[in-house]
Amino acid sequence: MTDGETGRVFRLAYVPGVTPAKWVKIWTERTPDVPVALVAVAAGEVVGLLRNGGADAGFARLPIDRDGLSVIPLYVETTVVVVPKDHAVAAAYEVTVADLADDEVFHALDDTIEWQVRPGQRAFTRPATTEEAVQLVAAGAGLLLVPQSLARLYHRRDLTYRPVLDAPQSQIALTWPTDATTDLVEDFIGIVRGRTVNSSRGRTPASPAEKPAPRQAQKPAQNGSGRRGVPAGRKRKGYRSR
Repeated sequence: MTDGETGRVFRLAYVPGVTPAKWVKIWTERTPDVPVALVAVAAGEVVGLLRNGGADAGFARLPIDRDGLSVIPLYVETTVVVVPKDHAVAAAYEVTVADLADDEVFHALDDTIEWQVRPGQRAFTRPATTEEAVQLVAAGAGLLLVPQSLARLYHRRDLTYRPVLDAPQSQIALTWPTDATTDLVEDFIGIVRGRTVNSSRGRTPASPAEKPAPRQAQKPAQNGSGRRGVPAGRKRKGYRSR
């Protein structure tokens, strides 16, 4: 997308659990003439959306297929286990994967956590989405391990969650098509990376303002004979005639 295309709208995709509000707020303050169009997309669909031109950039949950994409990892999320409030896990502050060995654990089809060995016992079904898996947990059919932001997103009063200390973690990243790294994309990268409004990347830097020439200290005024001037109010001594 060039600055003149699509009516100068920056299309930003984001997956469940990501809250782009803080970055969008800064964008709106700095670039009020270019609105942001937010595109909510499932975790498994964000790459296809970017490759098909459906968004200029997006927040994805790693790992993803990086072919043709530029990726900036941003932050790692704590993995938690979602349980009914009356479950024994709810009495602990934190647990380990071994503590869940006897429980049935759901593995949703949209799960992006890379498990070498799945925790707990295999549940009777694989829900299509994390949201459906949370509903099954609420029904008492098993437990669910997810990034903490998803536990908050799908929070229910009858459920709670606890950190799982030794579980693999999910990472959020900013990604965009490498061959479509426009000025607007560069501007958003700067915001996400915390650059100030005067910072630039890949742009021709503005010419610095010319600094005024340094002022020289004024020398005391001198008369024609090279003698220093006499301060006002001080009497001068007269010269005797010869």
